[in-house]
Amino acid sequence: MRPTYLVLSTLLGILISIGVHVLIELWWLSYAQSHQLTIHWTYVLGTCSLPLWVQIALPILGAVGGFFTGRVWWRWVYVERRWWKRSDENQHKV
Repeated sequence: MRPTYLVLSTLLGILISIGVHVLIELWWLSYAQSHQLTIHWTYVLGTCSLPLWVQIALPILGAVGGFFTGRVWWRWVYVERRWWKRSDENQHKV
């Protein structure tokens, strides 16, 4: 179950990085247009106005961040059982 959890958290990190990519590119296009800058398009991974290193770095950072987030969440939820400890404490207070 842990490998599945880590794979899914890694995919979530990649999906979040795609959203960040969209926001950065929208900001850049708006900024370049308002300041009348030349936009250099790249066609390697699809049409994009961001530099190639940004296009490659964002999914890698998303995957690495998602993997390590998944490791932390796994430890919190399944090893330390923080979720259940809080639920039990809240039930006893009532």
